[in-house]
Amino acid sequence: MNPVIAVHGGAGVARGITPQGAKRYKAGLERALVAGHDVLRSGGSSLDAVAAAVVRLEDAALFNAGRGAAYNADERHELDASIMDGATLRAGAVAAVSRIRNPVLAARAVMEHSPHVLLAGRGAERFARQHGLAFASKSYFHTAPRLAALRKGLMRHHGTVGAVALDAHGNLAAATSTGGYTGKLAGRVGDSPIIGAGTYADNATCAVSGTGLGEAFIRVVLAHEVAARMRLRGEPLARAAAAALAQIARLGADGGLIAVDRRGNIAMPFNSEGMFRACIGRDGARVVAIYPATQRRSHAD
Repeated sequence: MNPVIAVHGGAGVARGITPQGAKRYKAGLERALVAGHDVLRSGGSSLDAVAAAVVRLEDAALFNAGRGAAYNADERHELDASIMDGATLRAGAVAAVSRIRNPVLAARAVMEHSPHVLLAGRGAERFARQHGLAFASKSYFHTAPRLAALRKGLMRHHGTVGAVALDAHGNLAAATSTGGYTGKLAGRVGDSPIIGAGTYADNATCAVSGTGLGEAFIRVVLAHEVAARMRLRGEPLARAAAAALAQIARLGADGGLIAVDRRGNIAMPFNSEGMFRACIGRDGARVVAIYPATQRRSHAD
């Protein structure tokens, strides 16, 4: 079975993105995509692949996760992440952490070294220290544009990064990481660390990572909705993903998702202006895009 991987860097692209900005974003997506795909090509697991891809996105300082995450209303960073193994349905997550350099690795540690699924705040950080994960200073997570957005009152909910993969052994995995949205209340937790809302993986159906207004994703349990429609209604991945995304549109929200099924089919639908996304399919073809494929934007795609 040829391995497959898809990554996203968030939905809801701001108007007026420059050609230089588009190049930087696409280069960042491609680095993450290649990092994950290299794991798969060497025979590694889908779990290792999605973790590797999301770490690259968290480190990029371009996306709303890890370094470069959005500021909350108190001008602080509170980061969320989760990961799920489709072969075993094991999952781990952290929420409202502020000093863990790569929250996705902390989420994996929760999954692999604790009896829990979700740890939050200081308890999650203490657990991460006990398991030797890297920490960073507050200044490490700072980026001037994110702070300026907060001080200008730009209450954007878009962002988040994620990855989904199918490995050569037929196993699926998904991971998601975020800084939430600009100006969120301190202590707010969105969909990204909630298994079934922002992240889900099950070898019987698919792996999903979402991006958009977290409150809406939680209310419709979006990631699990995709898998449930496949399992219970027999819908193909593309139809199930589109139908699940339509549920958040009914709530007046927007966003997107990436998904891969057990046969290696990929879906990357969104109902926002754009979504930073990339994938390598079963045929090895690579796609890196921002705006809809049918929308002509020479400066971006």
